[in-house]
Amino acid sequence: MLDAATPYVSTTNACKLCTPLGACIAFKGLEGCMPILHGSQGCATYMRRYIISHFREPVDIASSALGEDQAIYGGGPNLMQGIINVMDKYNPDIIGIASTCLTETIGDDVPMILSGFKKEFAHLKIPELIHVSTPSYSGTHMEGFHRAIRQTAIQMAEPDPLPHSKITVLPGFVSPWDVRHLKGVMRDFDIPGIILPDISETLEGTIQEDIEMVPSGGTSMQDLKSLGGSPACIELGNCIKNDLSTAGWLEKNLNVPAHRLGLPIGLRGMDAFMQTLSRISGKDMPREQMLERGRLVDAYVDAHKYLFGKKCLIYGEEDLVTGLVSFLAETGVQPVLAASGGRSGLMQKSIEQACDGMLPQTPSVLSGVDFYQIVEEAEKLEPDFILGNSKAYRIAAGKWDIPLIRVGFPVHDRMGAGRIRHAGYEGAYDLLMRIVNTLLEKRQEDADLGWGYM
Repeated sequence: MLDAATPYVSTTNACKLCTPLGACIAFKGLEGCMPILHGSQGCATYMRRYIISHFREPVDIASSALGEDQAIYGGGPNLMQGIINVMDKYNPDIIGIASTCLTETIGDDVPMILSGFKKEFAHLKIPELIHVSTPSYSGTHMEGFHRAIRQTAIQMAEPDPLPHSKITVLPGFVSPWDVRHLKGVMRDFDIPGIILPDISETLEGTIQEDIEMVPSGGTSMQDLKSLGGSPACIELGNCIKNDLSTAGWLEKNLNVPAHRLGLPIGLRGMDAFMQTLSRISGKDMPREQMLERGRLVDAYVDAHKYLFGKKCLIYGEEDLVTGLVSFLAETGVQPVLAASGGRSGLMQKSIEQACDGMLPQTPSVLSGVDFYQIVEEAEKLEPDFILGNSKAYRIAAGKWDIPLIRVGFPVHDRMGAGRIRHAGYEGAYDLLMRIVNTLLEKRQEDADLGWGYM
């Protein structure tokens, strides 16, 4: 396994994003929730810009707006005033509070500040306050995402809930389309579910006559409080460390049986999800899903002659990269490099397992790296195409002149990022067609004389 052990001067175009950014996206999947960053105004502005540019939806993120004085004397009063302002303007049911580098460095005790706030303003109707510690210097946006979900469960789940029939599914950081698709699969099984977080509506909404200050949709308050009464929890992601696992916490503290799987990308990934739903529900795979599976296998056969032996560079979040490697291994593509800015320590093993018996050679794995290091390693591997977010566009189009097929987050230079399909048999089919057609288009463009039939 390759890692970031080789010394270099500085990070050059990081292959990760800020920890509190991930927390804000997770909070956007809770019904009636408004995120607030405890830190400088610039942090909230940067994260709003990034999220809006990807989802093309209005996204508000409040800030405690710390300045130089607060960096010296503490930001408690600013945070309290920020919460009051959010309550007045948005009237949220939940406020998700994520700390930033500044407030973590100066040592603000946010739980103590919130405790004092509840006492001082006990006469007001205070929404639920969920706090998560997310200094960017200690992780990535994915760690912030998982920390926010875990803290939501810890701070919101009732200790002695009544048992119910809703299965909890933790989908990880996938697109709104993916979340809707997974919800549809559960409906096909006739399984009621709790999706945490549920960004299927909050980050891909509809046109409204009047603006919604807090978008509708998301995981309901009732479902959050009843998490401990769920008969099972399915957590999707092979690279979630134990101390970030919400399913692990629910199993250990509230006796909810945990099923920890990889993202359901490709045939084997979705098969594992289907088999888990079948075991939990006692039902066979629904006919509609069987048909989708068959169509995907048929497409694999049709596409094989165009993909076999093609080399691919993959980068992004660790769980997404692992799922994409598994998917490509099924198609005949040779992943030559799998890279991420994450440092879970779990990606290498997960990729080896995904490739076992499928590929003649496991791809090189880079963890905790930036794009400078990725390019340095990839140049000698000569990939035919790249799978990843928009951040490598200049490398793909300019430096190497090879196609970049956009997946994951952020996608800033194309429309429809909220509907990028990654998950399920349908998602794999869509991604397969995008890859094949992109490569065919590239061959036609590069040929002296194109062709009209293949």
